[in-house]
Amino acid sequence: MKHIKLYSDGACRGNPGSGGYGTILVFGEAEKSFSDGEAHTTNNRMELMGVIVGLEALTEPCRVDVYTDSKYVVDAVAKGWAVGWRQRGWIKADKKPALNSDLWERLLNLIEQHQTTFHWVKGHAGHVYNERCDVLATQAADRFR
Repeated sequence: MKHIKLYSDGACRGNPGSGGYGTILVFGEAEKSFSDGEAHTTNNRMELMGVIVGLEALTEPCRVDVYTDSKYVVDAVAKGWAVGWRQRGWIKADKKPALNSDLWERLLNLIEQHQTTFHWVKGHAGHVYNERCDVLATQAADRFR
């Protein structure tokens, strides 16, 4: 099984506002980057889209280490919150609706196809791939201003 490293970041100019994501897939020495955005979105949606787009680019089941500075994404997956939201019909433990359920559904379906491990990295702290993803994400957000 191939081992892929997926680095991702999201950005938003205003929240909500114009947003973008940047994603870099690394397999051995090969890299592939993705970025896009929307004119009216939120930072959390862009954080999710970055991971989704990276996983959707994989053409076969892989072992994937996902690196992101989004505690929202890492905690919801690693702590099982998103699975619980789905099991409760997209209702959180506090009985409020889970936001971004459309994207969480896509992400959870993708995670089921791969062996994924989510890692949190501190943003804007010099992590080379996180910084590169941040540039991709902010450039994309700026294109939609």
